[in-house]
Amino acid sequence: MNYIKLISTLLLSALLAYAVGIYTTLPWYSFVFTNCIIAIVIPQAPWKSFLTGGVGVGLLWLILAIMINNANAHILAIKVAQILPFKGNVNALLFVTSLVGCIVGGMASLTGSYIRPIKNK
Repeated sequence: MNYIKLISTLLLSALLAYAVGIYTTLPWYSFVFTNCIIAIVIPQAPWKSFLTGGVGVGLLWLILAIMINNANAHILAIKVAQILPFKGNVNALLFVTSLVGCIVGGMASLTGSYIRPIKNK
């Protein structure tokens, strides 16, 4: 039964992060608010909130980065990986992109998890 909550929050965080990014004109970090709200509404332990929010956004960013990378025949990713200290390694660029999304999404969910007890007082 607990796995249903984990999977649903993971999918919900990825879906809402995608929807906010595609269908609004808000900045890239707007998914922070949706992850925070999800963590407030669906009660979980703080580490589970961090895990589901982080994995949801991290996987979303990885999939989107791979799709964009494949759509332009790796041209942009190679150039960016050469500018950054990755020595042209596109996989390292994709990993760091996913890691940034994972950390930001996880911290947003963790914040929501810690706000929930304050809201209930």
